[in-house]
Amino acid sequence: MTASSIRNLRTAATAIAIAVAGVAMVGCTTTRPGDKGSSMSSRQSIDAETTAALSKLYNSVPGSRDLVSQAKGVLVFPSVVGASLGVGAEYGRGSLRTNNMTAGYYSTTAGSIGFQAGAQSKAVVYLFMTQESLDKFRNSKGWTVGADATVAVANVGANGSIDSQTVRQPIVGFVMTNVGLEAGVSLSGSKISPIQP
Repeated sequence: MTASSIRNLRTAATAIAIAVAGVAMVGCTTTRPGDKGSSMSSRQSIDAETTAALSKLYNSVPGSRDLVSQAKGVLVFPSVVGASLGVGAEYGRGSLRTNNMTAGYYSTTAGSIGFQAGAQSKAVVYLFMTQESLDKFRNSKGWTVGADATVAVANVGANGSIDSQTVRQPIVGFVMTNVGLEAGVSLSGSKISPIQP
């Protein structure tokens, strides 16, 4: 196979990956006007998954329950699914809780370019530790990690507790996979937008 053929094949594969990711994301966010029943079940599903994701966080990260209780708002994306073939895309839906009640629903999207292949799922939890950081988030129409605010991704130290420097930040993030807390990840570039599921 010539270098030109390989380039053309790679370009075609990238275009297909982008198209498939775009269609998948549109399909996840489209609600027809007459879908009130499915909208209610969609919200209930997101709420149930949010509760399960928080329980998993509490069970796998010592001290996380206390930290969540101190937060002014907790934004949970129970399942952020990423798929890639050279160009990657991630999408997930979740809910914002304030005072232990759902205050709104949101989607998160992110893209990446690089040599990668496969699909993965993770849960992402954002803790707004100050009222100012929560208000700024809620008043935005679209909020991007890194551009609109810095998120300190939590790490667990050798002693099993959350790093004390992290918990002093206005916004703290947790990224969990099936095996537990994921360390050394960046949430920069993740775009979060309000939705009406």
